[in-house]
Amino acid sequence: MPLVRYRKVVILGYRSVGKTSLAHQFVEGEFLEGYDPTVENTYSKIVTLGKDEFHLHLVDTAGQDEYSILPYSFIIGVHGYVLVYSVTSLHSFQVIESLYQKLHEGHGKTRLPVVLVGNKADLSPDREVQAVEGKKLAESWGATFMESSARENQVLGLKIMGKIRLTRGIFTKVIQEIARVENSYGQERRCQLM
Repeated sequence: MPLVRYRKVVILGYRSVGKTSLAHQFVEGEFLEGYDPTVENTYSKIVTLGKDEFHLHLVDTAGQDEYSILPYSFIIGVHGYVLVYSVTSLHSFQVIESLYQKLHEGHGKTRLPVVLVGNKADLSPDREVQAVEGKKLAESWGATFMESSARENQVLGLKIMGKIRLTRGIFTKVIQEIARVENSYGQERRCQLM
């Protein structure tokens, strides 16, 4: 039986961008039609990736804005982040940039395991943020970018990638990002005896 690794992931973003919908769709397999503003919820799920098992502990946060002060509980003991904006709201995209800077400062300017998610991709006629803008921002952070639709339980790759997966892809990707960032530290900080 494989060792189960614990991973705490915080979901951050402006209010009404679909953070709770993504988490609920991933854990429960259904879309919530009604909307009650979240104060803070937690979800747990065991995820298997290859031969490895992970106990994924998701912290679904209340919506933040550019003036929000991030509590230490969003920084200390957190392994990775899913930063969510709505493709139908330029303001939510701008807030994400501010939240990332706060996380970066709170972590002491280290690399962060982040998946940037443009949610509500099913509402393309109302789009205010193009996929290339999200991809460009994620690349500037060294992060992964995905677009999703919690309603349709899909993660949409960029047209060149052409992949459509379940929202599970977001959370498996953040586990992979955590491993990538953790492994990159060992490569850069090798000690040599002279």
